[in-house]
Amino acid sequence: MYLSFSLSLQSNDGVTKHVHVSLVKGNPVQYRSCTRSCKLKKTSVYHCHCPPADGKATELREQARKPAAILNTDASGEGVVNEIFMLNKQVKVSFWAGLFCLVSNNGLIAQQDSLVLRHRNLNEVEVVEKVRPAVTREGTPVQMLNKSDMLRLGVQELSEAVKRFSGVTIKDYGGVGGLKTVSVRSLGAQHTAISYDGITISDAQSGQVDISRFSLDNVEQVLLSIGQADDIFQTARIYASAGALQIETSHPLFDDKKYTIEGQLKAGSFGYFNPSFRYGQKVGSKVAVTMHGDWLTADGDYPFTLVNGTLREEQKRLNSDINSWRGEANIYADLQHAGRLQVKAYYFDSERGLPGSVSLYNPQARERLWDRNFFTQTRYENKIGAYVSVKGLLKFNHAYNRYLDINNKYAGGRQDDRYTQKEYYASGALKYVPADVLSFSFASDFFVNTLDATIPESPYPTRYTSLSVLAAQYQNARITLTGSLLGTYITERVKTGDRPADRKRISPALSGSWRIWEEKNVRVRASFKDIFRVPTFNDLYYLRVGNTGLRPERATQYNVGLTWSGKAFSALDYLRFSADGYYNRVSDKIVVIPSLSFARMMNFGEVSIKGLDLNMEAGMPVSNKLSFQLAGTYTWQKAVDITDPAKKNYKHQIPYTPEHSGTASLTAETPWINVGYMLTAVGNRYALPQNIRENRIEGYIEQGISANRTFKLGKVSLRLQGEIINLGDINYEVIQYYPMPGRSFRVSLKINY
Repeated sequence: MYLSFSLSLQSNDGVTKHVHVSLVKGNPVQYRSCTRSCKLKKTSVYHCHCPPADGKATELREQARKPAAILNTDASGEGVVNEIFMLNKQVKVSFWAGLFCLVSNNGLIAQQDSLVLRHRNLNEVEVVEKVRPAVTREGTPVQMLNKSDMLRLGVQELSEAVKRFSGVTIKDYGGVGGLKTVSVRSLGAQHTAISYDGITISDAQSGQVDISRFSLDNVEQVLLSIGQADDIFQTARIYASAGALQIETSHPLFDDKKYTIEGQLKAGSFGYFNPSFRYGQKVGSKVAVTMHGDWLTADGDYPFTLVNGTLREEQKRLNSDINSWRGEANIYADLQHAGRLQVKAYYFDSERGLPGSVSLYNPQARERLWDRNFFTQTRYENKIGAYVSVKGLLKFNHAYNRYLDINNKYAGGRQDDRYTQKEYYASGALKYVPADVLSFSFASDFFVNTLDATIPESPYPTRYTSLSVLAAQYQNARITLTGSLLGTYITERVKTGDRPADRKRISPALSGSWRIWEEKNVRVRASFKDIFRVPTFNDLYYLRVGNTGLRPERATQYNVGLTWSGKAFSALDYLRFSADGYYNRVSDKIVVIPSLSFARMMNFGEVSIKGLDLNMEAGMPVSNKLSFQLAGTYTWQKAVDITDPAKKNYKHQIPYTPEHSGTASLTAETPWINVGYMLTAVGNRYALPQNIRENRIEGYIEQGISANRTFKLGKVSLRLQGEIINLGDINYEVIQYYPMPGRSFRVSLKINY
């Protein structure tokens, strides 16, 4: 029997490593490789000039009958197999898996001129890994952490992962149960879209999503895009944001089993206890079902130091407890020619204390918050023929929120507000690829939001939103150009009171990247996006503060950057670097304007934001048993208020925006133990618009260290991890008068079968 195929490893700079393999019964594996710019034609005929062993140039033509897997790599070696071509008769065989030894912890090593084939047989090869975006090729800044990155760093919470990204501000109100929201480049959390498995999470009431309600145990990849990413096959709602944090959950991997079981137990300081469970079941050959659930409880009574002039008093943070549980069920169906289907049901239920700001001589806090959220969503994708792909999404969301405050300042001694939100969402998208270098897409979203509330004079608003976007992209080995036009139409209805005027707007976006030299993976990129966010229900209707005459808050984004990836030194396995300078301008900013009678929401603000983001990643293998990975980010931001030259805060830094911030991480991997070190540094900030001493929040440096080890016991995998958080025991503040916990520990044990 004779079997011959070729393996091509295509990097983003257009260079393809072409490996020709021959398998002859009774003979050892024979292979040869070359590096050359090659191209796969529509006819599936592969053209590549590869010098044979005798050095004479011959043309290699191979008919690809069965492409088994498709994935790209960049110059640093990210990704996996691009295409496997099986020649001659269609033969199902077991072949040497040494080809897949090319896949290392960081992806495919595509830069070496020789291959080492190890003698390990596989009965079947199934490529299930999602394509990892080549972040250095994107026309707009894109940052990503996948499961292996987070395991290596020892990251346990979603907010901890997001802090690794440059240009991001996490508002953290302290403790395990503290609310956590994401703002990108000082534009505000309302401008950041949060998507979960491709469908946006929304909060029409406040416009902000608390990311602490999502468990990282079930997450495969976290991706942050600023501006409009190069992936044009997305929902219109993603286009309608200044930045997007996309969370992708883990798909089940069964290997040779029909089910998988995963259990994890985490425990730590301040009563932290968090068990979780995940089960996956293969139903036939085309359907898989997964279920995930976890419970989190903590008393949160951590110590802190209260400073008042020369007075220092040791106290405990009270009413910072949390008790929550969440569950999620998924159905994955691979319908082959009929497409792929995913159905998800999610439920979250929590009760937490709100400790409030630290007050002198009054440590008591009696505010409580209950959150219950259920949503179900369906995602369907299919490729029709060679040129057309379609996507359809449906979602229903129900969110209940209760706020209780027991205080003598209220009539009757308490305030008890209850809110119920509902959303009905549908989206359809079509992508047309008439040529290898050209693609078009069209997406249309329609959704309805309602809000019921027990507050006096509630108008019970209903908002109808229609979003449509048309996008086009040109992409070859050296140039990527992407443009889009987003059309928005919003109308609202209320049962009582005034309603805002209808809103219509066209929002353009344009981006491009260019690989300067053919032989070097150095790219320059530039992007522009004009976007806006509509006032939230709270902005429009909340008691007497709301103002139905508010205009949308507009944001204009400009970005110019430089990216590079490759191997600068022989001692490095890979090196990636990006530098982006940006300018944002926010107009008609929605702010609260106080007056003698009562405060009111107004369009009274204009902000100028200049900044620089730097990102670096490197891998250094020291020996076969020791390797290091280093990553770092730095952000400089000058975000100033330019509303009124006559005001005292004119050209002052806007609240809670540090001018300097950055992160660093170093991990060491050995066969015995993996150790990770993380550092987060944040400069001085101001709690109020006027940059004076009384409003200043001191900067801080937070450090953490983790160690983990994975054990194999037959088919069972055990992973043990220990962490020390806030190694320096610093009671810093992210929000003024909300002290963060000092030094704490956390341990976890995970079992996989």
